[in-house]
Amino acid sequence: MSDLSLCLGLSGALAISLGFIAFIRYLNYKETIMLAEKGLPRPEQKTSSGFLRWGILTTALGVALSLGLYPIGFSAGEDYPLHLGPWMLGGFVPLFLGLGLILLHFLTQKD
Repeated sequence: MSDLSLCLGLSGALAISLGFIAFIRYLNYKETIMLAEKGLPRPEQKTSSGFLRWGILTTALGVALSLGLYPIGFSAGEDYPLHLGPWMLGGFVPLFLGLGLILLHFLTQKD
C-alpha cells in the first residue's frame, strides 16, 4: 500500500508542477493576444541574464545533489574509486548542465 501511495504522490506532484507551468504559459499567451488586439507590441525582455540565472540555479542543485549522494559510496564498499559510482549521476548531470549554461552566458554575452 505504501508503494502505491508513494507512486500516486510523486505523480500528483509532477502533475501539479506541469499544470502550473502550463497555466503560466497560457497566461503569457493570453497577454500576447490581448496586446496584439490593441495593436501594441510585446515589450522586449532582456534574456541575456537568463542563461546565467538558470545556470547558477542548476549548478547549485547539482552541487547539493552531489553532496547528498556522496555518502552512498561509503556503504557501497571499496569497488568504486573515490567512492564515486553510478548514483552520482543524479548530481553530476545537473551540475555540468548548469556549468554549461554559465559558460554559454559568458561566451554569447555582448559587450
